[in-house]
Amino acid sequence: MHIKPLLIQALGACLLASGAMSAHAATDVFYDPSNVASPSGKTTGFELYGTIGCPGRGLFDTACPKPKAAEKDSDGDGVVDSKDKCPNTQAGRKVNAEGCELDSDGDGVVDGQDRCPNTAAGRKVNAQGCELDSDGDGVVDSQDKCPNTPAGRKVNAEGCELDSDGDGIVDAQDKCPTVFAKTADGCPLPVVAVPKKLVLEGVNFDNDKADLRPEALTVLDQAADSLKEWGDVKVEVAGHTDSVSSDKHNLRLSQRRADAVRRYLISKGIAADRLTAKGYGESSPVAGNDTAADRYKNRRVELVPMK
Repeated sequence: MHIKPLLIQALGACLLASGAMSAHAATDVFYDPSNVASPSGKTTGFELYGTIGCPGRGLFDTACPKPKAAEKDSDGDGVVDSKDKCPNTQAGRKVNAEGCELDSDGDGVVDGQDRCPNTAAGRKVNAQGCELDSDGDGVVDSQDKCPNTPAGRKVNAEGCELDSDGDGIVDAQDKCPTVFAKTADGCPLPVVAVPKKLVLEGVNFDNDKADLRPEALTVLDQAADSLKEWGDVKVEVAGHTDSVSSDKHNLRLSQRRADAVRRYLISKGIAADRLTAKGYGESSPVAGNDTAADRYKNRRVELVPMK
């Protein structure tokens, strides 16, 4: 009485197995034993025999190996957790084979946070991936030839302060930034009226001598200061003598005296090309030649501005 139901059950299982094998043969894939209408969610007999859906296996053969569950990819970056070295990557970020965000320019800041993604190799960057600008002048350090510019100063493309008039004094320190002037404050020297002639009172010479007397040096120092105030005016250093000796001798002597004064002025910072020495001998006395005192006055040097 109980044999017939058992035979029917066995026959049904064989038919199912046969259908599964046919399905596999037709589609070349494993039979899917899932069945949502079944209390177990599987085709009847799948859990019992473990062979339904396996190609080439009988109902009572060794159970089929169960397919491995798909590995998790917790952060959804396309790299499974077991291979993901950066398992908490933010959604939508591009990653490498290890699951870590890309850093295209290799500056240590990932592309998702890098505001300057094309930084040249080896450059130092900030937390945003942009090159450092240590002095904050708008020119990055790698291109800044003046990396310590004070804050707020205007700079050129090289990061150096502007010098609008090109006088060597930056605008921030130039009191006359639009006027070329090689002075300490960048402003031209005040215009000084140049006299027609500067008589060097106290620069006199011993008889038949061209050596500068000690008391003449102070007068010549003051003369050098005056010449600097005159700007670039060229000056003739005129030498004179008294009437003692011949005209020829006195002419040579006056030239030596003029040369001596010119050399001293040059040593005090007056440009050599501004000074011309010329001897006039006894031709232009400022006093008579009858007394020693008058002759002493005639042995002199004068500075004459040249037009």
